[in-house]
Amino acid sequence: MVQGSNDPANEVAPPGVNINVPHSARIYDYWLGGKDNFAVDRAVGEAMMQAIPGMRYMAGENRKFVHRVARDLVEREGIHQFLDIGTGIPTRPNLHEVAQQIRPDARVVYVDNDPIVLVHARALMISHPEGRSEYISADLRDPASIINDRALLDTLDLKKPVGLTLIAILMLLADQDDPWSKVAELRDALPSGSCLAITHPTADFNPAEVEAAVAAATGAGMTLVARTEEAVNRFFGDWEMLEPGVVPVSSWHPDDPNVDPKAAYYWAGVARKP
Repeated sequence: MVQGSNDPANEVAPPGVNINVPHSARIYDYWLGGKDNFAVDRAVGEAMMQAIPGMRYMAGENRKFVHRVARDLVEREGIHQFLDIGTGIPTRPNLHEVAQQIRPDARVVYVDNDPIVLVHARALMISHPEGRSEYISADLRDPASIINDRALLDTLDLKKPVGLTLIAILMLLADQDDPWSKVAELRDALPSGSCLAITHPTADFNPAEVEAAVAAATGAGMTLVARTEEAVNRFFGDWEMLEPGVVPVSSWHPDDPNVDPKAAYYWAGVARKP
């Protein structure tokens, strides 16, 4: 297992990992209570938590959304293959584990660009014997490299519906990167009946706290963009929004109907390709 250390001088990492540059996957790992992060990640994570005291809660709500979406798409939409871009460091239960509890033959391809995620993907993303899980190292900024990857094509049948999940990842692309066109390219590659699930941070609920968190991240050299409900809606293109539409992440088919819908500053939604 790759672990950070309380003493930065003693920190070690796999080849290709720069422990002096923060990475979103490792910051999320820190918020979720993991140990696969480094001093630079913890510093940025703490600064963002100073801005938004509920940050750990928000990270947890994103994970819960992944679990609810996986169940919903398998049970209601009949989808049994998934493409999860921006996977992050595995946190059980992983998407394929949730899906394979219902459909043992479900297949999942995970995508991330952090070498640490690759180390853990190989060790922890063990599929049910009837299904399959694969990991590819790629970047959302190059959708073609994802769609045309041999491991993806060997795992998923792109003639059948796919559940595409983009959980807390689009925030890492600046407007000048045109993330809407990247998502459109992915949508175009998927067949009718496919579904797209997105969560995205927003300043709509608490502008002051989110502005301070964004400043902490950008001050550390990261790209972090909070977007409005309208901007998030654009990612779904002309696909049919599933009920209840784009809503606060905690209120998308919540397990607890009494949860405060605006305590987690994220929009979330799922749409189906006609």
